[in-house]
Order: sequence, then structure tokens, then C-alpha cells
Amino acid sequence: MLISTRGRYALYVLIDLAHHENEGYVPLKEIAERQHISKKYMEGILKILVEHDLLEGVKGKGGGYRLTKPAADYTLGEILRLTEGDLTSVSCTSLSTGPCANIATCPTHPVWQKLDAIINDYLDGVTLAQLL
Repeated sequence: MLISTRGRYALYVLIDLAHHENEGYVPLKEIAERQHISKKYMEGILKILVEHDLLEGVKGKGGGYRLTKPAADYTLGEILRLTEGDLTSVSCTSLSTGPCANIATCPTHPVWQKLDAIINDYLDGVTLAQLL
């Protein structure tokens, strides 16, 4: 499993907003400057986060973005699954590829399942609040 820039940048954006949550709506430009992310690339990430109700966005003067819930209620697992898809270590354990044809005879399948469970459990146990 390799986390892409989209997943990492989504975390950076959400941490930034959590850090500035008392300021109300935070403009895209300010987040982009602080995080050294292009505004254009960040717009795509923000769109995903808004569509899935992790962020609220307001256009116009005084607009920007803010979290929809407390930072302690966001887990890294939730965010990364949203931006990356499932967090499986190999394709044969991915829910998106369907059941593995060799599951009954593959000696390594249980290893990958256990690794996936460890990864997901760990990421589901880390919140934005903990990263602040």
C-alpha cells in the first residue's frame, strides 16, 4: 500500500483546518500557502471532502472551508479510505476487485488479511485531534 499525494494532502488540509477552527471559514488560498499545495490540486481534494460532509464550504467574501465536526471525530482511516479507496496491502484482499479465486488454497491470503486489519485498525485509532 502506498498513500498518494491526494491522501496525504487531504490530511494536511484537515489538520490545517482543525488548527484554525476558531477562525471560522478559512480561505482556500491561506490553506494552500501554509501547506505549499497548489490551489488547483487542492480544489479537487476539497471537493471530495465537501461531497462526503467532512468539510463545509462557503463561496464569496468571508467564505472558505471549515470542519463539519470536532477534530477528535475524524480518523485517518476514514479520510484515507475516502481519498485512496480501500487500504488493502494486496489486490486479492480488496473488496473492489471481488473475491480471490485462490482464497481456499492460498497459503499467504491469511497473512494479507491480518496485515490489512492491522493497518485499518491502526489508522482508525488515530484522530486529527491527536495530530494537533
